Parts: sequence; structure tokens; C-alpha cells
Amino acid sequence: MEEEKRPVLAIMRPESYREKSEALARDYGFEPLYAPMIRLEGMKDEGFEPFVKRVLAGTSDYVVFTSASGITFTLEKLSESEKENFITELKKSKVIAIGPNTEKELIKIGIENPFLPGDYSSEGIVEALCPEVKGKTVDLARSAFGAKVLIEGLESCGATVYETHVYTLNIPEGTIQKELIERTLAGEVDAFAFTSSMMVKGFMKHAENLGAKETIKEALNRAIVGAIGTPTGNTLKKHGVNVNVIPDEFTFEALLKAIKSQLEI
Repeated sequence: MEEEKRPVLAIMRPESYREKSEALARDYGFEPLYAPMIRLEGMKDEGFEPFVKRVLAGTSDYVVFTSASGITFTLEKLSESEKENFITELKKSKVIAIGPNTEKELIKIGIENPFLPGDYSSEGIVEALCPEVKGKTVDLARSAFGAKVLIEGLESCGATVYETHVYTLNIPEGTIQKELIERTLAGEVDAFAFTSSMMVKGFMKHAENLGAKETIKEALNRAIVGAIGTPTGNTLKKHGVNVNVIPDEFTFEALLKAIKSQLEI
């Protein structure tokens, strides 16, 4: 009976985050309702081979990973011997992790002291690196939907910036996505944890497909809506959704804490 009284929290992260996200949500007193609104898919663009060559040649002064997925999708494109050499040479660069999850993934592969900006965001990376990157080479390995501010900001600080897209994002479709929209409209979801602008777009696309473009906003505005980062919050606002919480720390756990505080559970 006690479990049924728990507030229902919509978790819409990619499948690879499901198990940890649901466990964390339960730890914080929520009943998780999982329906991914983003799917990650590996990709290899024309920038990948030059990126690997720069790392192996030691000409990358800084290598920036903006997610744990960026590390995983980078390494899976390499053979075992290439991977070993890549990691060995990567240790000679200054490796940047956007936040704690990315840091953990880097430590796992042997990068012992990655640098974390004080602010876990693209803007935070630019602010932290700006004083020291003039005349330096910076490599970014990230998704095809990365914010331009990271490249533009570092270039304005005098760096030469190269970007490779190691994975892309798309919107999955199925019965669980449809169910989440239906349960939202029925008022059965107490809180929503949006972790990216793409997730918001996926959610709204599914609502629109069900003919609920307007009514979904009303339903969301009756619940507690949390967002990681100002860009995600702004995307929700553009769709007419009130954002109740944006935690100072850009992590899923910080978001859960903030939502829990709003719900007073």
C-alpha cells in the first residue's frame, strides 16, 4: 500500500540510463514511470579519424567529453589495440568532463584526473578554459546536437576547435511513449524530470501525434516539472510549460532532490 502512495515521476532518459535512474528515483521516494523520449545511436562523421590521429600524435592539448555516452561511443569505434593506444595518449592531454557521470566514465577507462568545470555546462567549460586555451588545440567528442556555444566560446578565447559527432539522438516511438502521454493527460503523473531539450521535443511530438498539443501543456502545468539546465528549461517555456525547478547542479540526482523538495515528500 505504501508503494502506491508514492508520487509518480516520469523518467524519459535513454534506455542505457533506465536501471540506475529508476533505482535512484525509488531511493528518493518516487514511483518511477519510464518512457524514453530519446534514443542514442552511434555515428561516425568525417571528423572522427582526424580526431583520433591528433590524440595519437599528441597534438590535442584539450579533449572535451560532454557526456559519458560520448566516451562510450568514441571507444566502440576503435579496435582493442587502437583503444589501448588512444587511452594511453589521451592521458597526455588535458581531458575535460562536463560533469560527475562523465568524470566517472573517464576514471573507469584509466583517465585518473579529468578536469571538471565548476558549472556543469557548455558555458561552464568555456568559462573555465578561456584563460588558458589561446593558441591551443581543443577537440570535442559529442552528440550531433551539441550546443554551438561551446565551439564559439572556445574559439573566441583563441583556441583552435575541432568537433566530431560520435553519436546522434532520435525520438523512439511505441506503446510506452503513448501511455506516458495518456497518463499525463489523465493527471496520473505527479512530476516530470526533463534532462535535455531533445527530450522535451520528443515528449511534445508524441503529444501532438495524439492530438494533445494544447491539452498536454495544461496537464504538465498541473504537475511539478523539473529541468536540468537553463536551455532545457527555456525549451519547456517555449512550449508553454511552467518549470518549477532547475537545480544548480546539472545532474539527475540533483534534479530528483529538487523535485522531491517541491513535492515535500
